[in-house]
This record gives sequence, structure tokens and C-alpha cells, in this order.
Amino acid sequence: MTSTAEGSTVDDSAVDWRLAERVAVRIGSRAAFAGDQHLAGLVDDFDRHTRRAEDLVAKTTGLRSLTGAARARVVDRPAWIRANLASLRRLLRPLFERAGGDQASGGLSPLGPRASAVEMGAVLGWMSTRVLGQYDLLVLEDEAAEDQDVVYYVGPNVVALERRYAFESDDFRLWLALHEVTHRAQFTGVAWMRDHYLRLVRALLDEIDTAPVRLLEGLRNTLARRRDEEGPSLSAGVLSLVTSPAQQRALDQIAGLMSLLEGHGDVTMDRAGDGLVAGAGRFARVMHDRRRSASGATRIFHRLVGLDAKLAQYAQGEAFIAAVESAGGPELLTRVWEDPTNLPDLTEIREPDLWLGRVAPETHAAP
Repeated sequence: MTSTAEGSTVDDSAVDWRLAERVAVRIGSRAAFAGDQHLAGLVDDFDRHTRRAEDLVAKTTGLRSLTGAARARVVDRPAWIRANLASLRRLLRPLFERAGGDQASGGLSPLGPRASAVEMGAVLGWMSTRVLGQYDLLVLEDEAAEDQDVVYYVGPNVVALERRYAFESDDFRLWLALHEVTHRAQFTGVAWMRDHYLRLVRALLDEIDTAPVRLLEGLRNTLARRRDEEGPSLSAGVLSLVTSPAQQRALDQIAGLMSLLEGHGDVTMDRAGDGLVAGAGRFARVMHDRRRSASGATRIFHRLVGLDAKLAQYAQGEAFIAAVESAGGPELLTRVWEDPTNLPDLTEIREPDLWLGRVAPETHAAP
């Protein structure tokens, strides 16, 4: 058992977490601009852009965080890896305790905790070279209060992308901040959203009884996806093999929620930055090609449980928003933030008329 914060312990027997970190850091160091020498010039920029983005997002959506002003943190790849390993460790703790928590089980892999660590580190190390920004409500949730609720920007990756595509840095950094701050507004500006999401995750994980070899298979499939990003999904998700009907419903609820939030993030970013961010269209085209490879511990979780395939078309969230606003304007969309029962599930995301008929039946009233 290793302490992560005062009064908090995590079972480390399922994965050699230190080895996972070493593997991830080694992979991350191979990408361009490794190290922290590129961070200094970014800190002031992202502090400024994050503050501005928060005001623009609030004006556009009506959502402002209930937990105070957004705080930017510019990090190098090793720092991002450590934060996400801590988050992933907490997220998968129930599975580790059942599938690999006792020494006899040998960890997630039949070859033991070291093999599990190599798989985990390889996935996270590769992700560390791709992620630009991240607001992850799971990162550091158990740590000291001053380290919670942070918008991350991975400095080396931002610099690498700007130089590769000759992006104008001031515009691109504001554009990136708008997207991440929108996600923070969704989770901290809607009083019940964070707890609702975590309840869905717990409902999915609490009763799963799965074999270590299947968890390892899920990680290997994630690596295979890494090698062929444009190819089809190699797995419907390891946990989807053993979920009950109730847990499948939780999967669909999470998928619908994340599609909504991602679509809302894109729509808000475009509207809030309209007339302020030159080159936004080009930024969006480049980022569309990168989206499948973001972002961190939550992304790994989505792949393990089979959400990755369901979320392949994030554009569905935008289409849902367009349909709702066409039926009742932006005011109708605000109903999704009023109560968890108003959130669309995956079927309703794909068929907005079902959501309109359930939540806003007046839109279908006869003339």
C-alpha cells in the first residue's frame, strides 16, 4: 500500500506504478521539445488566456464555475504523466482490488504487475505526446485542495504543434483555452454534474467481476489502436464483455453525456471565439485529426469499457445541439443542465427527436 495523501492509500499490487511511470516518461521524452525549457513563456500566456476564456464562455453559455476562478497549469510531459497515473490508479481501484489486489492473482497481467505496468506506461506515454490541454475532473481529486480543479496545458506539445503548422501562438492558445475552460464550466458550473458522472462510473465498476487476462487484453487493444489510429476498433471494450444490462445502461448514459459535452465544447469554442480568434477554422481541422488520441486517464478508461467505439463520432453531439436549438433555440438546450434526468443518453444523442419528445414535448405539439 502506498500513501497518496494524508489518510488515503491505494493498493499497488496489481500494477508496478513506478515502472509504469518510467516507461511512460521514456516514451514521452522521445517526442520533440522534451523537457521543461519551453514552459516559461507559456505560463503567463495561459494564465491570461484562461482568465479571458472563462469570461467568454460564461457570456456564451451562461455557465460559470461555482468553485471560483479557473487556474491554468502549464506542465511538461512527465508531470502530466504523473497526474494521470494517479487519476487512473484511483479510477480503476475497484477493479485492481478484485482482479489483481491479492498477490495470488498476479496483477492485471498473467505475467504479473511488471507486465501490467509496461502496458499501462506505453499507452500513457504515447498519449503524453499528443495531449495539448486537459480539464479532467478525475485528476488529483484526492489530493490537497490547492492541487484540485486545474486546467492543464502540456507545454511541449503546444509548442511542437504551433511550430509544425506555423500557428499564430496568441490566437491558438486562446482557442485552446476556450475548449478546456468550457469543459470546466460544464463540470463545475452545473452543481450536480461532477457527482452525477462519478456515480455513473461507480455504478459501472462496482459490480464488475472480470479476469486479469481480459483487462490486459484491453490495454493491448489500446496499443494496437495507437499503431493504427485510422483503423477500426479492435475491441468493443474489455469491460463490455462482462457488464450486466444495468451496467450497459450506465455505459450508454456516460456515452451520451460525453458526446453532449464534447459537442457543446466545440460549439461554445466556435461561438465564444467568433471574431476574436483568427485561424480558428484551420485550428479545428488540424485538431479533428488529433481528437481520437486525447486525453489521459479518462480516455484509457473509455477504451477499456468500450466507450471509445461509441464516441468515435463526436460530431453527433454537435448534431444533437443543432437539432435542439432548431426546435427551440438556445434556451431549450439549457434544459440539459437543469437536472440529470434531462441529459440525453446515447440513443437520444443519435435521435434528438426522442429527447425532444421526452423533455420538451411542446416542440412536437400540433399546430
